[in-house]
Amino acid sequence: MRQQLVTLAGGIAALALYTGILYAGAATIRDRESSATPDFVLETPDLGETEPSVEADDVPFDMTDPQASETAPLGNQGQGGSHSTETTARAIEPQQFGLPDEVTTKPLERIEPRSPLSDTDKDKPKAPTILRQPVALAAGLIRFDKITLQLDGIEPEAAERTCESGGKSWPCGMVARTAFRNFLRARAVSCDVPEDGAGETVTAHCTVGGQDPAAWLVANGWATPMPGSPLEEQAEAARKAKLGFNGDDPRDFRETPMPFDDPSAAATMDEAAPDL
Repeated sequence: MRQQLVTLAGGIAALALYTGILYAGAATIRDRESSATPDFVLETPDLGETEPSVEADDVPFDMTDPQASETAPLGNQGQGGSHSTETTARAIEPQQFGLPDEVTTKPLERIEPRSPLSDTDKDKPKAPTILRQPVALAAGLIRFDKITLQLDGIEPEAAERTCESGGKSWPCGMVARTAFRNFLRARAVSCDVPEDGAGETVTAHCTVGGQDPAAWLVANGWATPMPGSPLEEQAEAARKAKLGFNGDDPRDFRETPMPFDDPSAAATMDEAAPDL
């Protein structure tokens, strides 16, 4: 029992010693902080004292109102170069601002716009007219759905024209029309058709697949160019080569002779000849 009391008393004494050491350390820290920081006394100005005067050199810029200095009378400027802070009131009348000298109440009049400085339609290139399903009526003469067109640069040719070669006559107009149909092959024709040429026979420059059909006819001897046309050189070359109208009948009638006792020969001879 005595041993337990001694142990308890020792523990209480140790706690008391530890607490005393903590309080002593805290007191030492407070004393060091108070000795290191001096005491400052905050002084408050007395409101009864007069404000210190400000010299002109100490002012960084002129703080006076420029409008007030302009409107202030000369007599109010202080002596010794000091500016007066007094301003004069200026009468403001809103009805005097933003109004013309003479106010009219007439309604606005709409005028016609001016004409353009340049002819815009004239400057734009005219797009060619695409004509489809061509039908060759003769060499250089084409019939479409609503228009009949003669190729520009060549003379019109009739399908009934006949030519003489080797003492024989042959339908050169029909042969030329057949050759022209084979050239067209129902392809679309791009032509520079005039605006007032719908519904009648017109003359225009055309192209078929990027090729000039008039130049093709002249080069093959199936057309005669107009006087002064650049196609005259091609026509002269076709004349020398005896092409088209300048040559013989290009149709080949040479066939293998058949015996007369063949029953199919009579039927073949009775059939109508095709349109060449």
